[in-house]
Amino acid sequence: MSSREIRMPLNEVVAVLQDLNEFVVSLDRLGSRQASGTADEYTVGRFIADWDVARRLARARRVISVALDAQLSEEDNADIDTLCDQGRFYGTDRSVSPSTDQIR
Repeated sequence: MSSREIRMPLNEVVAVLQDLNEFVVSLDRLGSRQASGTADEYTVGRFIADWDVARRLARARRVISVALDAQLSEEDNADIDTLCDQGRFYGTDRSVSPSTDQIR
């Protein structure tokens, strides 16, 4: 991809950054608690549910996608979609290792 710039409304950028900052700091703290034995997978699951992480991340993705759709060509957006489809997704053979995703 080129180094073109995409403009986004500042209030939307700030809202996305606030959400991302909350997630990064909270997940770091949860990771530290897991390492010390004071949190488990249930704690992480509760955080994801209670803090509405999936919806808030979907909103962040939508804010960026709207800006891209409005400012790039259909061909450029199709290229970006293709790149995003190549990501690692939990639950697919490429992203789950037997040691971290065990059936209980």
